Amino acid sequence: MSKILLVDDDQELTSAVQNFLVLQGHSVETASTGEDAIQLLTNFQYDVIVLDWGLPGIEGDELCRLYRSRGGSTPILFLTGRNNISFLESGFNSGADDYMVKPFDIRELSARIKGLLRRVSSQFVENLKIGGVELLPEQRIARADGKEIKLRAKESALLEYLMRHPDKTFTAQNLLDAVWTADSNGTTNSVRTWMGTLRQQLAKIGKEDLVKTVLGSGYKVESAE
Repeated sequence: MSKILLVDDDQELTSAVQNFLVLQGHSVETASTGEDAIQLLTNFQYDVIVLDWGLPGIEGDELCRLYRSRGGSTPILFLTGRNNISFLESGFNSGADDYMVKPFDIRELSARIKGLLRRVSSQFVENLKIGGVELLPEQRIARADGKEIKLRAKESALLEYLMRHPDKTFTAQNLLDAVWTADSNGTTNSVRTWMGTLRQQLAKIGKEDLVKTVLGSGYKVESAE
């Protein structure tokens, strides 16, 4: 599961894109103004930002430039109604990674997002395998030793995040920011609860020790078996 921020003031378009990407297995958070987007980007982590150019208040290129100036490195895909070279050059100069001209095919947008994810991480693959466990994120299935389990959405998202960042330790707050959406009621206790249910699920395939607890620091998945 990838966490996407969609910034657009067209509510009909936003709803259609959000629904489609959620069906593709992504977690999608939305903002309708540049100011709201800045607030979210200040407090939460995202894997891709889909950003409309013509926003009320702070326009997309200005928001992109501000985000990059603060050290933000998440790939940004611009949505725009204009398609002239000087205009697009301005977008790339502000820090964008890709763009699409409206109207667009929502399936192409999904493909572009996957392309950005692969570009920024050579480790981005559809299925993951670490410690003898194979995870199929889109199906939310984990397999090991000929057994498989169906995970709930949060269990799968937590496991996927840890498996995509092996050997790194994440606090409960890190995982909350990376996996939960801003409008959820999640807390660090929620992370700990879901981590407990994830381990119970992994125990069914004999891999309850895949996710390690680092005392006083958080959780990690080790790449070496």
